Amino acid sequence: MKPIRVLIVEDSPVVQTILKRILSSRPDIVVMGVASDAFEAKKWIMRDIPDVITLDIEMPRMDGITFLKRLMSYRPIPVIMISSYTHKNSLRTMEALEAGAVDFVTKPSQDVEKGLAELRDEIIAKVRTAAQSRVKADLLKHKPELKAEKEYYKVSSKLIAIGASTGGPQVIQKLLSGFFFQTKGIVIAQHMAAQYTKAFAERLNSLFPFEVREACDMDRIDQGKVLIAPGGKHIRVVREGNGYFIKTVEASNTRQQCPSADILFHSVAESAGPNAVGIILTGMGEDGADGILAMKKAGAYTIAQDEASCVVFGMPNAAIKRGGIDVVASPDDIPVLVLAKVKKQQI
Repeated sequence: MKPIRVLIVEDSPVVQTILKRILSSRPDIVVMGVASDAFEAKKWIMRDIPDVITLDIEMPRMDGITFLKRLMSYRPIPVIMISSYTHKNSLRTMEALEAGAVDFVTKPSQDVEKGLAELRDEIIAKVRTAAQSRVKADLLKHKPELKAEKEYYKVSSKLIAIGASTGGPQVIQKLLSGFFFQTKGIVIAQHMAAQYTKAFAERLNSLFPFEVREACDMDRIDQGKVLIAPGGKHIRVVREGNGYFIKTVEASNTRQQCPSADILFHSVAESAGPNAVGIILTGMGEDGADGILAMKKAGAYTIAQDEASCVVFGMPNAAIKRGGIDVVASPDDIPVLVLAKVKKQQI
């Protein structure tokens, strides 16, 4: 099996050296080159196409986001953003995921050498995942107009629960652009680090006429509201009277993805039963497969993203194999299927 060839695009000589050391420590990964800016990176790519690129946001001459967008229009390659955390950079990271980046890693702001060494396993795992992924640069080719006003359907009180991982942010935006109808509310568990889920919610909130924000403990789930699980915490949906509420839960199992789609889906199965729709999207691993099966057994309508449109087919595939899915569909078709289902119980 051929090793994964990685191009490091990073202007800091210190970070270049550390990343090269980390990636070269594994026999299945080879660093084919190191570029200090986008123009050097272009020369490398013209000579030989890498399997994966690691890319910094802040670089001289051309920033990483501009380079990424040009790369995706010219020759889509799996890209992992590796950049230090600031609120501005977190928003730019969301822009990078929207533009087609597969994933991101946060560089430590202090003691970079020690901090990156502690991230060794995460960096290696994400490079391996990226090498298996299918880049979907054109998924958001037709982006929603900012705060587009469209006619809304008044529909039933069905609650929509969504679980996603690698490649999820782009698909979630695509789905929300098609959800121009109201249900009881939408709750999302996207595998993402703390601090970035807030930026993700802010980015989505700027695009749509409905409210999108990071969920807080005991938030009420209402029509016209999208709540995203905060990074580093799980969310459960609980029912009190006729209403549904969010209960945040601290992570206890260090091996479990956090936020977990399984925990969200199991809670929706218990609290909403047939009054819900479960959607499992692109991502590595099997998180959500057991939970969405529980939703189906409780009478909910369940949908998995199709393989052709997934960056990584792991999570949907696991759910399909367990028998937890009613229908498999593309991001373009999922909103139509949901609307057809929920309109049967119009208010």
